[in-house]
Amino acid sequence: MVIRGVGLDLGTANTVVYHPKHGVLVDESSVMVVRSGLAGKRLRPIMVGRQARAITGRCPPGLLTMRPLHDGVIVDLEVARAFLAGLPRIGGRHWPKWSAVIGVPAGATALEKRALVEAADEAGLRRVRLVAEPIAGALGCGVNPLDSQAHMVIDIGGGTSEVTAFCFGGILTHRSCRVAGDELTLALYQFLRTEHQLIVGELTAETVKCQLASEQNLSLLAQGLDAATGRPRLVTLGVREVTDALRPTVDTIITTLAGCLEDLPPQAVDDILAEGVWVFGGGSLLRGIDKLLEDAFGFSVRLADRPLTCVAEGAAACLAHPEVLAAFDGQVANLG
Repeated sequence: MVIRGVGLDLGTANTVVYHPKHGVLVDESSVMVVRSGLAGKRLRPIMVGRQARAITGRCPPGLLTMRPLHDGVIVDLEVARAFLAGLPRIGGRHWPKWSAVIGVPAGATALEKRALVEAADEAGLRRVRLVAEPIAGALGCGVNPLDSQAHMVIDIGGGTSEVTAFCFGGILTHRSCRVAGDELTLALYQFLRTEHQLIVGELTAETVKCQLASEQNLSLLAQGLDAATGRPRLVTLGVREVTDALRPTVDTIITTLAGCLEDLPPQAVDDILAEGVWVFGGGSLLRGIDKLLEDAFGFSVRLADRPLTCVAEGAAACLAHPEVLAAFDGQVANLG
């Protein structure tokens, strides 16, 4: 069977496009650069992805960086359309004849889902279907969402954090919160400003946060402007103090998600105890997050082999498994 389509994970921080045969076509930052002062005119991105992210916070006059999603959903249809239309420029392929299965936060409203479908259609994609990101991520991890065994997955992305338990094509319990990677970056920015009197850019705060994923780092470096003198200054940070600075935000995420245990059927507990909870998304790479999740949920935690691309991989797999789309279509948005 020839599959003419792609799976697309349009995330707040990163966008991944996956083809069942060709693999990852696009793995880029969800940001684009446009010319400013074009009110009323159709947006046309000058740069998309990594190139656009590289000049975030340092755009010259006349240029503006924009992100197509906030808190995991589209807030401006025109911005999202322009971003999606610019993606083939990165992948070097034309998509108009391809269908697409796009991951969407499980807690997205009907209006937010419709905005995504409209943006994809206007960008040239055809026969667009949506799948809840936790279900797509599970499929990308090799979990069959139609199993009679119960499974649980946690997705910590840039704009949303979600936990979903499912069994035999149905949702058992679900919780989501719009506190995720972006809020962790903001917490780190505020920590540097308050505790070290250091003013940094968004990319610097994001880089320091990502360095926490490496077990080899004993200390972290942050460079910015001294809040008092306005002069450049380099600060050496201990891994422990950065982790402690992020802990309140992490605790908010985990406390919200752990509320799903109240609705988990007792019989499903045995299945999840045996398999563990799958966790994916950029937030899953944060140092120590697995131990915190284990303490809160009481289940062992399994990090996905490809935590940053498994949602797009699972969405692409849905092209060959339409029964998964049929089983979960429209179920999750009304839960939690």
